[in-house]
Amino acid sequence: MRELGFTGDIQSVRRYFRPFKKPHSPLPKSPPTPPPPVQTVPKPRRVVRWIMTNPERLSSADATELKEIRAVCPELDAAARHVRDFAAMMRDQQGSLLPGWMERVLADDLPALHTLVNGFRRDLDAVTAAFSTPWSSGQVEGQVTRAKLLKRMGFGRAGLALLRRRILLSP
Repeated sequence: MRELGFTGDIQSVRRYFRPFKKPHSPLPKSPPTPPPPVQTVPKPRRVVRWIMTNPERLSSADATELKEIRAVCPELDAAARHVRDFAAMMRDQQGSLLPGWMERVLADDLPALHTLVNGFRRDLDAVTAAFSTPWSSGQVEGQVTRAKLLKRMGFGRAGLALLRRRILLSP
């Protein structure tokens, strides 16, 4: 074909002859084999939610799955125990139990919780008081968060006068 003056390449020839090609008949297929059963692994966020939820409020399926996961991973089991004990101390306002909880945490090899305990030790009296009293600084923290949000909305350009006006005038 080149001797006759064809200047194209092999792909041009293939594209030209493709419509004239006979379709081939497919071979008979065997029935498809079913895929192997998929073992679902819960996402870490879901496991954290199960740990943070009061055990009495977990569904039986979630509780069973959490129990299986905790049985496989001893570190997660220890962390879950400490988190639940901590939540019980906060809920029941038992600040006197905090030093014992901190010692139990330090006995386990959980570096992230060790950091938390070291932070508690820096101001143990304040943390114990926070656990023991019914007072909350939630309202103050909410107002501070709101002021910071308004400041951010102004991209840092809002001065104190504008903030005072927005905070005092808005509901």
